[in-house]
Amino acid sequence: MSGKDKLRKFRENESFSCLLQPATAEVLGTDYRLKGRWGKEFFRNDNPIVLELGCGKGEYTVGLAEMNPGTNYIGMDIKGARLWKGAKYVHENSVPNAAFLRTRIEFIDSVFAPGEISGIWITFADPQIGRERKRLTSPLFLERYRRVMDGNGIVHLKTDSKYLYSYTKALAVQNGLEILADTEDLYGERDDVGKELSIKTFYESHYLKMGMPINYMAFRIGDVPLKSPQWDGSALAAEHVRIKF
Repeated sequence: MSGKDKLRKFRENESFSCLLQPATAEVLGTDYRLKGRWGKEFFRNDNPIVLELGCGKGEYTVGLAEMNPGTNYIGMDIKGARLWKGAKYVHENSVPNAAFLRTRIEFIDSVFAPGEISGIWITFADPQIGRERKRLTSPLFLERYRRVMDGNGIVHLKTDSKYLYSYTKALAVQNGLEILADTEDLYGERDDVGKELSIKTFYESHYLKMGMPINYMAFRIGDVPLKSPQWDGSALAAEHVRIKF
């Protein structure tokens, strides 16, 4: 993508009412103006709110919103040029229950109130090999999610990364988390994965064409203090291949 194309998308992003781009000063150490008010003031309903973290181009946020009009969906990512595609679709097609938030996931406590979120999707996130504190399923991040989720909230992880999947499963097992679904080959093990899991992101489509299996887990975080798993991912790290698009 050329620099001019990025600038064009950044300018167009400013015109999308479905895309919120708070400045750092609005979320760093302070509460964002919509914290605790997303339903009432933004979506103007009291429907559940579900997040997609690291949403990229927003395919999952849009797909889930169109499938489930009784639930509100917010895609979070820091990459404005990627968010442009999903935001443009929502804007042009008037999808009332989908929105995008350009900010760092580290600020999730600043933008959402306790219990404001009903569920979380993590789709094809960077596995952050060797950098656990940046991994979106690390204890550090899961503790953040727990603070904004209601008690029954489910975390969905869909990934091509055996490293990220294996780490997350080890963490869930060691901490006694409730695992609701678990597969190393989503499409190979199921004839019918269901409509929500059948949504395919830009990245997933490429991985499937290469014959790479898709891993999926669904779990609840619970209320116990979380510890890093006693897990050696060195072999998986050595064979890990991440394709850049």
